[in-house]
Amino acid sequence: MATLTIRDVRKSFGATEVLKGIDLEAEDGEFIALVGPSGCGKSTLLAMIAGLETVTSGEIHIGGRMVNSVAPKDRDIAMVFQSYALYPTMTVRENITFGMESRGVPKPEQDAAVERVAAFLQIEPLLKRKPGQLSGGQRQRVAMGRALVRDPSLFLFDEPLSNLDAKLRVDMRTEIKKMHHQVCKTTIYVTHDQVEAMTLASRIAVMHKGEVQQFDQPKNVYARPANLFVAGFMGSPSMNFISADVVAAPDGRSAIRFPMGEGADAVLALHGDYAGLKPGGKVVFGVRPEHIFRDDPDLSARKPGIATLDAPVEVVEPTGAETIAILRFGAQEIVGRFDPDTAPGMGETVTLGIDMAHACLFDPTTERLI
Repeated sequence: MATLTIRDVRKSFGATEVLKGIDLEAEDGEFIALVGPSGCGKSTLLAMIAGLETVTSGEIHIGGRMVNSVAPKDRDIAMVFQSYALYPTMTVRENITFGMESRGVPKPEQDAAVERVAAFLQIEPLLKRKPGQLSGGQRQRVAMGRALVRDPSLFLFDEPLSNLDAKLRVDMRTEIKKMHHQVCKTTIYVTHDQVEAMTLASRIAVMHKGEVQQFDQPKNVYARPANLFVAGFMGSPSMNFISADVVAAPDGRSAIRFPMGEGADAVLALHGDYAGLKPGGKVVFGVRPEHIFRDDPDLSARKPGIATLDAPVEVVEPTGAETIAILRFGAQEIVGRFDPDTAPGMGETVTLGIDMAHACLFDPTTERLI
C-alpha cells in the first residue's frame, strides 16, 4: 500500500489555469473520491497523478516518493478508464495478461494471477470471449481485472461507471466497494455523481473551478457543507436556499425572517450557537428536503428545534420509496421529501415542520458556512 500526497499542485494549459493549488493527502488503504461538475479539473488531477499529464508546479508524492518526473509505468499504479480501453481483437484473458506479457512476467505467474482475479471478479466463464461479446458491466469487470493483476500500490478510477445504465451502476458500485474492502489498496476515484462519492469514499474532495472546496468525510460534507457550492452540489434533490434577514425571536434567541407572500413573513427561531449573528444582518438559510416534513405535534414536543409554517403544495412527485413535493415559499419554490403515507396532496396548504437543528446558514457575501 502507499500514501498519496499532493502539495500545491497547479496545472495550466497556455494562459488558462485549470488547477489552482491543490492540496490533498490519502492515507494507506484510503478511498478518496474527487467529485465535481464537468470542467472542474478532477480528471486532469487524476491524469497528473498517473503521469499522463505534466505538473506545472507543485509536488505529487506516492509512497513518500516524489513522482513528478517519474514515468507512468514506474509509479506502481493501475488505472481503470471510463471507456474500458480493452483491445477488441484480444480475448478477455489476453486483455488481462497484456501488461504482464509486456513486463516479461513468467507464464505460470500470469496464469496464477488470472485465476485469482477471475475468481475474485466472477469472470471465469468470460476468459475466452472478446470484448464485443460482453455487456457493459462485464467489460468494466475485465478492466478492473486488468488493473488488479498488477497488484499496484495505488488504484485510479476515472468515472468508470458513467457508461452504464442506472441499475448496473448500482450493482457495479457495490462490486467496487467490495473489491476495495478486500484488497485494501489506496484508491482515487473520479466521478461527477455525488451519490457514488457518498457511498464509496472514506473522504470526499469536492472540486469546483480548479479548487478543492471541501475535503472531509461524506457525512460532514453532507451535513456541514463548507459553502453554498458544496451544499448545492451534494445531495439529490439539492439543499434549499432562502435569502433571509436576521431578527430577534420573542424569547431573545436569534431568528431568521423571510417573506411568504401576500404581505406575510415567516420567522423561524434558530437552533444552535449563533452568538455572532446580529439583528439586521442577512444570511442564506439552507435546509435539505428531508428536514422539511408534515408537522407532527408529538415530534415537535419531543425534539427541540422544530419550527413550523404553512405553505401551499404546487407539485407532488411520487417516486415509490418517497414522495417529493414542491412547496411555495413566497416568491420561490422549495423541495420537501416526504414519506408516501404522510405526503401532502397537490393544491393542499400544509403545516410543515422544519428541523432547524440540521439547518445551515451561509454568509451571502463570502458564501461560506457560518
